[in-house]
Amino acid sequence: SGTENVLGIAGLARALELAVAEEPERAPRIAQLRDRLETGICATIPDVRVNGGGAPRFAKILNVSFAEVESEALLIRLDLAGVAVSAGSACTSGTLEPSHVIAALGEQARWQTGVIRFSLGATTRPDEIDRVLALLPDIVADLRRKAVVA
Repeated sequence: SGTENVLGIAGLARALELAVAEEPERAPRIAQLRDRLETGICATIPDVRVNGGGAPRFAKILNVSFAEVESEALLIRLDLAGVAVSAGSACTSGTLEPSHVIAALGEQARWQTGVIRFSLGATTRPDEIDRVLALLPDIVADLRRKAVVA
């Protein structure tokens, strides 16, 4: 109840208009960065799968499964390195359970627990992609070594 926030509503409408108008210009650049990240991950890390790879996808999202790696451990290590990512799919963020969305893709259990979602945006820069590609192979390899020891 109460008075509607008319100025807030108008501001949101204008922000949406601008975002929609700029999307055709931004999307190809963001998709190119996503593809660069995907190619780099697949070229440098064994036992990795791109969820939804080869299918039409949203330019801003890269969802990857790493075998023999726990999402939470990978999430923590990347966070400590200053890289913000999410575990699983958007509809399971905030939970440690394997994503039912990834399971619905028909993937085996080994691909359902090491899922990380990279979200790119208008401000994502090529040097940020390079930094992730420099950090990620060593982090994944270290987590896999620790999993074998444990």
